[in-house]
Amino acid sequence: MDILLAAFDDQFASMHRRSVALAAEVPSELLFQRAGNDAEQIMKLTVGENIIRSAAFVEMTCGGITTRLWDDPFEWTLPEELSTSERITDYLKEVEATRQKAFGFFKTDDDLRRSIPAPRDLRPIGAIIIDTLSRAEHYQGRAFALYQSMSGTKAAVR
Repeated sequence: MDILLAAFDDQFASMHRRSVALAAEVPSELLFQRAGNDAEQIMKLTVGENIIRSAAFVEMTCGGITTRLWDDPFEWTLPEELSTSERITDYLKEVEATRQKAFGFFKTDDDLRRSIPAPRDLRPIGAIIIDTLSRAEHYQGRAFALYQSMSGTKAAVR
């Protein structure tokens, strides 16, 4: 694996480990608890929802790369479906397997220059991967920040 592919692979694997560790650390009563009581806070995602959205971006991108289906996994990633840390962890493992499968398609860093429809416009795979990492890490960071503010402690992982 070339240097850029290895770097991207490491970034995704590290993000996966952090999400799994956070899902395991957050007490079940805080996982889907909304922060605050005002109407503005109700619109914000919970710790669990942020973890799930982070993984959903990875799943959508890797599904798009491997099958050209850019479906948002919204329907099967609802809190009702992924209501516990264990279910979230199972989902995270499925997403990581999908990501590894997608990365299996790449042989060299040159593959990152290829353009694919994503979902409508042709974009280089490298740009798609950078965008996905950015979005996924944003939601993961929100999950960590929210958990820390709700629990009053620093998450053990990061």
